[in-house]
Amino acid sequence: MIALIDYGVGNIRAFANIYKQLDIPYKIASTVEDLSDCTKVVLPGVGAFDHAMEKLHQSGMKEKLDELVLEKKMPVVGICVGMQMLAKRSDEGSSAGLGWIDGEVKKFDVTKIQYATHLPHMGWNDVVPSKVNPILKGLETDAKFYFLHSFYFSCNNEQDVIASTDYGINFTCAVNNENIFGVQFHPEKSHHYGITLLKNFSEL
Repeated sequence: MIALIDYGVGNIRAFANIYKQLDIPYKIASTVEDLSDCTKVVLPGVGAFDHAMEKLHQSGMKEKLDELVLEKKMPVVGICVGMQMLAKRSDEGSSAGLGWIDGEVKKFDVTKIQYATHLPHMGWNDVVPSKVNPILKGLETDAKFYFLHSFYFSCNNEQDVIASTDYGINFTCAVNNENIFGVQFHPEKSHHYGITLLKNFSEL
């Protein structure tokens, strides 16, 4: 049973629609009690880092998620701001992150971006895996995903990087450490590429 964490930040319905289409069991979790029978966790997020962390604390689910992910080693995938929340901190705010993966979130240096839009990084871009990973099965070549962000995840341990994207700099767009995964892009907006990734996560 996949728990889609609903803490008021993120397009939960889009993920629910994909898992319904795939006939994969899921539930929308907005309380600690909703997490009682889950086996995997999807942590979406949009907007500002501090706001997302505040909303997660207010939901009352943060401590239970720490237990499930860190102690029981339940698979989790953070998406967009949900990925950034996996870090220890972010340039975007002052709140502490979850600290589930050793890294921090940094803002793009606009002086290195040649594109007219500069920030946010918005639209489709190539995702290039740096190693074989089960969540990227079938996405080893020519995978494109939809992005919308102005900050990126900087890992302190290069072994946690599983894919990268170029936007002025080559930045990490997917991470993995044991049972913890994160993707900066939006699989729920990325057509068959995103459906493949979400299906892969369900099979971990």
